Amino acid sequence: MEPRGEEADVDRHDIIMRPLLTEKSTLLREKRNQVCFEVRSDANRSEVKRAIEETLKVKVDRVNLMNMEGKVKRLNRFVGKRSNWKKAIVFLKEGEKLKIFES
Repeated sequence: MEPRGEEADVDRHDIIMRPLLTEKSTLLREKRNQVCFEVRSDANRSEVKRAIEETLKVKVDRVNLMNMEGKVKRLNRFVGKRSNWKKAIVFLKEGEKLKIFES
């Protein structure tokens, strides 16, 4: 594993994989001003916070990270497993909104 810190800079665009657009994430965004993203599995809270602030130009209060277990899927007699992934719930500061979700 590569060393993390100042000597091993990860590009901020590589940390955020995609936004999660589900019913639950929509409720979190509307009621609590929280936004959900899929992030790299080796990213930490400070990297996610910095990437969100620099990329999307919003102020982040805090970040919660969750490791999501991949689902087991089967097709007839063949069984497979989807990849594990990491979810970030980003708490935006009071008054901050993301324009990409508002349209």
